[in-house]
Amino acid sequence: MSAPTAGPNALDGKVAVVTGGNQGIGLAIARAMAGAGASLAICARTMESLQRASDEIGRLGVECLPLQCDVSDPGSADAMARAAMDRFGKVDVVVANAGIAGAIRPMHEITYEEWRECVGTDLDGVYLTFRRFIPAMIESTQGGSLIAVSSMTGKRPLPERTPYGAAKMGVIGLVRSLALELGPHKIRVNSVCPGPVAGPRLDRIVKHQAEALGITEAESMRRFSDPAALKRPLQANEVAAACVFLASEASSGITGEDLNVSAGVVMY
Repeated sequence: MSAPTAGPNALDGKVAVVTGGNQGIGLAIARAMAGAGASLAICARTMESLQRASDEIGRLGVECLPLQCDVSDPGSADAMARAAMDRFGKVDVVVANAGIAGAIRPMHEITYEEWRECVGTDLDGVYLTFRRFIPAMIESTQGGSLIAVSSMTGKRPLPERTPYGAAKMGVIGLVRSLALELGPHKIRVNSVCPGPVAGPRLDRIVKHQAEALGITEAESMRRFSDPAALKRPLQANEVAAACVFLASEASSGITGEDLNVSAGVVMY
C-alpha cells in the first residue's frame, strides 16, 4: 500500500461543499480545494458576493456552483444540499465554515436573541449543513470527509465571548460524537481550530474588543498576537491548507480530531 499524499491533485474527481465560501477563510478554503482539483459548491447568504467568488474560482479551471443559503435555517440548508447533489450527483467533502463572531460583551448583558443568533449559526449551522449529505455518503459506500471550522476558542476560554465560545466548544463535541457514528461507513469527521486570522473580520473584533475593554486597538491586537508562539496572526491560506489535508487521502487515518492551526497559541 503506497503512502497517501496531499499533492497538487489531491482532490481530483472530488466534489466539495464550502459554506461561507464567499469571503475570508471560506473563500481561501474554496480556492485551495479548487487548486487541488475539486469541483465546488460554495454557499453564503449574499448572492452578489457568492457570484464574484464563484467566477474567481471558475477561472482556476474547475466547476463552481454558487448557492445562496442561510445555514441557521433548516429549509435553506436542506435546499442547498439538494441543489448541490442534483448538480454534481455526489458530494465527497463538506466544509461547515459559515459562522459569525457574535456579541462581545459580558454574558449578563447579552440578549437571548444575540445568544441564539450566534449559537444558531455557529453550532446549529454545522448540524444543519452536515445532516443532508450523510445519507448519500453512506449509500455510496465510498465514504467522505466532513470538516467543521471551530476555533481555538473551542478549546480555551475567551471572556466577553460566551455565545461564540459555547458554540465552538459544542462543534468539537459534535465532531467527536459524529466521527464514532460514521466511522463504520468510512466517513471521517474532523474540525479545524484556527487562531486569529488576519483580515477584516479580525479587524472588526479587535475594534469591538477595544471598545468593550476601554483599551486601544493596538493593545487589543496584541492580546491576539502576543500569546502565539509565532507572534503573529494566521493567514487564511494556512487554515485552508489544513482543510485540504483533512479532505484528502493524506489524512485517511484521521477522524474525530480537532486540529489546531493557531500559530502556537493552543497546543492541546
